[in-house]
Amino acid sequence: MNVSAQGLLILNASFSAKFSFRGFRRLSVVPRLQQCRGLRRGFSKSMACSVENCGMGSGVVHPATDAYAGEAVEALKAGKVIAVPTDTLYGFACDACSLEAVNRIYEIKGRRHTSPLAICVGDVSDIARFAVTDHLPHGLLDSLLPGPVTVVLKRGESSVLERSLNPGLDSIGVRVPDCNFIRTIARGSETALALTSANLSGQPSSLSTKDFENLWEHCAFVYDGGLIPSSRAGSTVVDLTTPHKYRILRPGSAKEETVAILEKHSFVEAMTS
Repeated sequence: MNVSAQGLLILNASFSAKFSFRGFRRLSVVPRLQQCRGLRRGFSKSMACSVENCGMGSGVVHPATDAYAGEAVEALKAGKVIAVPTDTLYGFACDACSLEAVNRIYEIKGRRHTSPLAICVGDVSDIARFAVTDHLPHGLLDSLLPGPVTVVLKRGESSVLERSLNPGLDSIGVRVPDCNFIRTIARGSETALALTSANLSGQPSSLSTKDFENLWEHCAFVYDGGLIPSSRAGSTVVDLTTPHKYRILRPGSAKEETVAILEKHSFVEAMTS
């Protein structure tokens, strides 16, 4: 078993029972999270705040709407850490190619650097910039994502990810959440986002911004998308580093749907050693 993949730190969250992949029911996002959707790809200069004047952690809270997407992008480009809603829970996000920002996330969580972080990208087509995907059959990733699934892939030799991000590991967990707010800011930042749960290491996951209110001050901005209902089963984490084989690292809430899609693409479960 790929030990580095086992050690992957991913968002410990859950999602609606109506989660779906292609061929399954579409994910039903709760009303207050519908604000995550329909965001524009472009940003006007009027949207952007003067991030240079923002402290490392000012804790300003704004709604997770298109009006603040440009501000979030500017904060990320300035090397800041922000808190955002996803389709599973609230998370801390930063530019995965920024050494300072990645280190800041570890500091906020009180977590050792030996615990890996996952990354988030705006679109499935972006994954190949950061991880090896040429061994996967056409359409597989599009069938699994966007959605509450973390795919573990080998780290690309030409990856532009900061080398301090999960040093010594040859794999990386990748998410494309089914929430347009975080996807839009990922697109706007033109890079991958390091993403982890918005809580102190070892503490319960955050389903609302109030759950991690004690950490607001460490973020440049906190984006409120409302309460995220969750059974805390977490996203399904699947190792796809080996051609035509899969290994479920965490069952999560969509194991059956995930396995069905993988088997449809002629994948077989890897035997544990």
